[in-house]
Amino acid sequence: MEFEAFPGQEGKLLYIGTGEGETAPVDTVLAILGDEGEDIEALKAGDAAPAEAPAEEVAPEPVEAPEPAEAPAPAPAPVASSAAALAPAAPVTTDSGVKASPLARKLAADRGIDLNMVQGSGDHGRIVKRDVDSFNPAFHTSAQPGAAAAAPAPSAPAGVENYTDYPVSQMRKVIAKRLSESKFTAPHFYVTMDIDMDNAIAARKAMNASGEVKISFNDLVVKATALALKKHPAVNSSWMEDFIRINDHVHIGVAVAIEDGLLVPVLRHADQMALSHISTSVKDLAGKAKDKKLQPSDWEGNTFTISNLGMFGVEEFTAIVNPPDAGILAVGGIKQVPVVKDGQVVPGNVMKVTLSLDHRVADGASGAAFLQSLKEYLENPVTMLV
Repeated sequence: MEFEAFPGQEGKLLYIGTGEGETAPVDTVLAILGDEGEDIEALKAGDAAPAEAPAEEVAPEPVEAPEPAEAPAPAPAPVASSAAALAPAAPVTTDSGVKASPLARKLAADRGIDLNMVQGSGDHGRIVKRDVDSFNPAFHTSAQPGAAAAAPAPSAPAGVENYTDYPVSQMRKVIAKRLSESKFTAPHFYVTMDIDMDNAIAARKAMNASGEVKISFNDLVVKATALALKKHPAVNSSWMEDFIRINDHVHIGVAVAIEDGLLVPVLRHADQMALSHISTSVKDLAGKAKDKKLQPSDWEGNTFTISNLGMFGVEEFTAIVNPPDAGILAVGGIKQVPVVKDGQVVPGNVMKVTLSLDHRVADGASGAAFLQSLKEYLENPVTMLV
């Protein structure tokens, strides 16, 4: 995660306590910012930091200072020798005045990329990590002042193999560990069902006619799932090795894709929430997830999870159970297909859902019964309002 110094915290990076890619316990000194020559031995030992230079509020990465106008060549801000030893050499560029996050600036330096050539997608054109990751020097020319524009680098010849290695983020490591444990420890089984969404489409249109709160199909799925879980508590449960925990409360995790991976903020007591409340809560949590402002309390305590890829045009998929849940619902998009109603073939709107369950906790009959209740709620949305 990026961390920028607060306004007024000026000085030089005197000490780096945790290297790139490493983990550190809570309250560990990550870095020390201060005046050159300042005695920092007590701070390095973990003693209480002076109020003017709290170690825990300093970015764990060197931050470049703006380039003085009279300097013949730009140079990074001076740092302690121990910090400098950690950073690989990078070509001198004139990008010190470019708006860029510390992480983007460091990645660019590591890869020898001139930030003047990178288009920023952050606030006010600020360059962020994704901009550096997606930068292709083959389609850009040098922006060095006073230098002749270089011709674009030629494309790689056909048939030439090429690849780019990226370090695994801490978030992706956690996701990989948790889902690997789930997939290879919990015996999954899957149950798929088609749901007629004609009535749900009509009900949503009527609900949104007022314009006060916009209800999405995902909101309807969340509500129907929560009510179905109350009817089938065996699906709303967890494997605890020596016992099975059946939850009376319904806390639904809603998977949200972000740039670095997947977060699952939790709607607590979703069965007791009105559709309008579900709508505003999901939007709020999804926004916090994408802005990386979720607190631990926002993603803890789920008893069941929903993963919806319907908005991406996905018709059907299976999902891996999200521990400690026993089940996860994979929701596809609504597709218009021919259906038979009252002996006649007519156009219909069908949505496929697939339930993944931990077979140690529940059996096929339990999963099928749960999906049947879910189907009844979505095909008759008025029953969710009773």
